[in-house]
Amino acid sequence: MMIGKLNTNVLITLSIAAASLLVACQPKSASVVGSAADYPSKSGSIICPWAPGGGTDRLARFMADQLQKELGKPFVVVNQTGGSGAVGHSAGALAKPDGHTLTMATFELSTMHWMGISHLTWKDYEPVAELNADAAAIIVRSDSPWKSLKDLIGYIEANPGKLTMSGTATGGAWDLARAGFQLEAGLAVDAVRWIPSKGSAPSIVELLGGHVDAVCCSVPEAISQIEAGQLRALVVMAPERLSAYPNLPTAIDEGVNWSAVGWRGIVAPKGTPPDIVKKISDVCIKIVESEAYGEFMRKNGFNVELKSNEAFATFLEEQDAQWKTVIEATGYAR
Repeated sequence: MMIGKLNTNVLITLSIAAASLLVACQPKSASVVGSAADYPSKSGSIICPWAPGGGTDRLARFMADQLQKELGKPFVVVNQTGGSGAVGHSAGALAKPDGHTLTMATFELSTMHWMGISHLTWKDYEPVAELNADAAAIIVRSDSPWKSLKDLIGYIEANPGKLTMSGTATGGAWDLARAGFQLEAGLAVDAVRWIPSKGSAPSIVELLGGHVDAVCCSVPEAISQIEAGQLRALVVMAPERLSAYPNLPTAIDEGVNWSAVGWRGIVAPKGTPPDIVKKISDVCIKIVESEAYGEFMRKNGFNVELKSNEAFATFLEEQDAQWKTVIEATGYAR
């Protein structure tokens, strides 16, 4: 176990070092990085820390296309994967701070430094705009005995360690979401057995097959099975009820003061001039408020969550504190 973890950490470190070298070898002008008046002065890129074809990649490619239309210069997506998101996030942080290299940052930026995966935090970037946030939900089979969150909590209290839940890898967004929820509900983290998986899709298959009791993931990830009557969402961990699912109560509605979202947003390297950050943020806001963006998000099952650069910075600071507490309580901190 120890050797496996050591090897994983070595691979992550080497991958980040390679990404850093690639960025360091890129030509850089000597001094001035430009201003909003002449931005963009050349082609730009969006670094995606995750693999082609995934949700983050799809959103990054949509934004690259829209930025090109709005700003008049090509923007391309560069997938730099590995290290549980650390490689791509590192490459974005180390890029020249002129606004021409952006990063599609994800939820993992709020957690990986607490888990010892990377030293990076949101403070290594200039927040530009939050684009998306999908709240975690607890989902069970439609024939399960739990009709409400109260039923489920009662069962867990009476049978600690018996209920099984899945949704993603150990320490992933949905695992942390359910752990934080349990802590806020007065349940020990190990009162539920987390069964790691490669994502929500295989977890839902396991749930349908009766191999796990519940799944923690976003509602859109399970909406086909919910609408087909195979699954039932008990609660969503959102600050407010989802507009698309107004009858689904929040954890707060049910007396558990907890919310947890997996988010995506655009960030720029630290030191990018404020006027350039503001210009990109304003353009992102225009894109997100467009009909085309709304249609793209509906088609992909993503929830729209828009925050400008300043509001995004406040949100990231709050996320950092929230997940520190949960990660320490789960024993995942390194």
